[in-house]
Amino acid sequence: MTSLSSFNIKLSLVVVILISCLVVEYSASDLNQDFGITWGNGRGKILNDGELLTLTLDNTSGSGFESKKEYLFGKIDMQIKLVPGNSAGTVTAYYLSSQGSNHDEIDFEFLGNLSGEPYTVHTNVYTQGKGEREQQFHLWFDPTADFHTYSVLWNPQTIVFSVDNVPIREFKNLEDKGVAFPKSQPMKLYSSLWDADQWATRGGLIKTDWSNAPFSASYRNFNAHTCTSNSNNSNSSCTILAEKLDPVSQEKLRWVQQKFMIYNYCTDTKRFPQGFPLECSTT
Repeated sequence: MTSLSSFNIKLSLVVVILISCLVVEYSASDLNQDFGITWGNGRGKILNDGELLTLTLDNTSGSGFESKKEYLFGKIDMQIKLVPGNSAGTVTAYYLSSQGSNHDEIDFEFLGNLSGEPYTVHTNVYTQGKGEREQQFHLWFDPTADFHTYSVLWNPQTIVFSVDNVPIREFKNLEDKGVAFPKSQPMKLYSSLWDADQWATRGGLIKTDWSNAPFSASYRNFNAHTCTSNSNNSNSSCTILAEKLDPVSQEKLRWVQQKFMIYNYCTDTKRFPQGFPLECSTT
């Protein structure tokens, strides 16, 4: 199994490779141009001339925002600092979704914890209104101490969830095997901070401690690398449509899943006594 020191060295190489390939430049963007606060009665705020966005939860309400644009394929990056301290019962959701009962969705959900215990990163993929593809992870750092980059790469071949440019999950297009894949419905980016103590922490055993309220999560440095409807594959901005994990990134993916995955629907025999979903045997 890869040692942590070896991982850090290889991680540096991965970051250099990704930056050189994608030409990603993290600069302060005006979040006012990209997002609107959609609920929370003032608990969501865009501050510092659009450089920072915060969501707040108290015992009356949470809050949320959504992107002003829709996206059909691309790489979406956001730096997030999660709720610190005793955040048990809280959920910070960060996801792409289309509209309607047959919606597509690509989910990050960060499940709060008791102080000193790791956050749970919950991921899911919905296609035509059907999800039930959950994988959960712990992180190899404290996500409340500083900002970290959470990314979704979505193109016709694959969906990749990444943290600080380290892939943690891949959901491949296996339509040729009979597995539905989200590829036709544009999605907006959403985030919300809300109370889910009926299930979020240890299955609901640990409840929200409102003496720690208000809870707050922070966002900055949003980037959306997408192709417009007028673009074509020869355009450098559209290389995202063909991007996939290289061998080094695949090794990082295996490392994360071996060391930090805590739940995988593809191994849950109690949930699927009649057999696992088709993609579980073809990935």
